[in-house]
Amino acid sequence: MKRRLSLLTLTLLAGAGFQTAGAQQAKELRLGVFPNVTHAAGLVAVNRGLIQKELGSGVKLVVKEFANGSQINEAFAAGAIDAAYVGPGPAMNAFMRGVPIQVYAGAANAGAVLVGRKDSGVRNVKGLAGKKVAVPTRGSTQDISLRHLLHENGLKATDEGGNVTIVPIDPANMPAAFATKQVDAALVQEPWGAVMETQGARLIVNEKGIWEGGNYTTTVLVVNTKYAAQNPESVKDLLRGHLAAINFIQKSNAGAQKAIADQIATFTGKKPNTGELFKALARTKVTWDINLKTLAEYAQLNKEAGFARDVPDLGKFVNLSVVRSLAK
Repeated sequence: MKRRLSLLTLTLLAGAGFQTAGAQQAKELRLGVFPNVTHAAGLVAVNRGLIQKELGSGVKLVVKEFANGSQINEAFAAGAIDAAYVGPGPAMNAFMRGVPIQVYAGAANAGAVLVGRKDSGVRNVKGLAGKKVAVPTRGSTQDISLRHLLHENGLKATDEGGNVTIVPIDPANMPAAFATKQVDAALVQEPWGAVMETQGARLIVNEKGIWEGGNYTTTVLVVNTKYAAQNPESVKDLLRGHLAAINFIQKSNAGAQKAIADQIATFTGKKPNTGELFKALARTKVTWDINLKTLAEYAQLNKEAGFARDVPDLGKFVNLSVVRSLAK
């Protein structure tokens, strides 16, 4: 009888052990980042090991480089990443399609400009009529911003019945697209706008003229909700590293430039120079906070552009409670 009770006790303990093991946090956190200054917080956090430091030795940070929001959405839908820095446009569209993600923090405001190829003849937004304009991807934050600018100036994209052709090109490849005259202009995140200016491109609209005087969210930090529910401490560590990177950028412009340049070079093999990064950072506000008013306005623009049938419930889409508690 005692032997049977002992066996039963061992069986129950083993079962409890398996349940406990199943409830333990994941052994890794897979993070998506773009090689753009609008992702400066992510680039600095990765380059300087700030997120890994917070995660400790028990959780490995696996960094994955992406070129645009469409790729991020595909990765989330496939369960290939757990968190990512991404524009609010693609994040909204994925959320409304049922992809289990939620915004846990802001990352940057503004940081995008409209530039024209020096021999394109484009001098202002109205000059884009009949031209080809590059954006990172269809439905991106820059795509929506461009369409808004066009509408304000009496123009439309060709897919809206107008004569402005919008061409999706990865930002890091836009300087080459300008050099080979594939497009006439581009609405692009930094530092690629500054890089193209170095190559002779004309600044048509600066970061403040794109929308809302530059007071609009360009990049957010999104987390898979299933991962967050199962690994709340890892998500807190991610946000601690995110906040540490923002603090570093705000305190050390030179250090931030080096970390950003080195990480962009690691991702793309292309290293922006000091002048380009100084200009790019000056046009970008790195912040964990989100302007919910402009985010709501952006959601409406996203709907008007035809990328969504409705606007998201921001109360469910955005959850800043954790980052706010950590930022105190």
